[in-house]
Amino acid sequence: MTTSFRFLARRLLLRLLPVLAVLALLAVTPGARAQTPPLATLQAAGSELVFTIRQMGVPVEGRFERFQAQIAFDPRQPARGRVGITIDTGSARFGAREIDAEVPKPAWLGAVAFPQASFRSTTIKALGGGRFEVGGELTLKGRAQPVIVPVQITQSGRQSTARGSFAVKRLAFGIGEGEWADTSLVADEVQVRFSFALDGLPPL
Repeated sequence: MTTSFRFLARRLLLRLLPVLAVLALLAVTPGARAQTPPLATLQAAGSELVFTIRQMGVPVEGRFERFQAQIAFDPRQPARGRVGITIDTGSARFGAREIDAEVPKPAWLGAVAFPQASFRSTTIKALGGGRFEVGGELTLKGRAQPVIVPVQITQSGRQSTARGSFAVKRLAFGIGEGEWADTSLVADEVQVRFSFALDGLPPL
């Protein structure tokens, strides 16, 4: 290696040292790098997913008995979070034998052809006071529609509860086809309400 080449290499190294030092500091400084939010665990006890339809103007409440949630979320950094909900459509129950037998059929939820419904978040925004706005895509009977879900989170020790409600149009998903498409019999709008008991969610 010639003297002139060694001199140039040394000058280049001296210029790079400050940059390398900054990169090394960023690599070890907590919070400096984008981190994957922690995964919260859904507790079946204390969690519910309820929907209300109106049949000839009378509210009728049902619920899904089986659902799972995949929630990677830090309330202090909501934009990095991800929420996924998977619902067993065959678990829909109204508590009346005749209705429960009808709901899984093709005209309604089509549980054989579409055994699962899902929600996947695309955006999460903090609104303050433990309130968040979760935008995402709801898929039912193979049809996807965008939805905005308001969520309120409360905490007590390590336990957190996420609650919210929103409305969907059943006909947009092909739910209640044929004679049941008549909205004077069953209203188009369906109210969805949820309460998820979560373990491991970081503090607000």
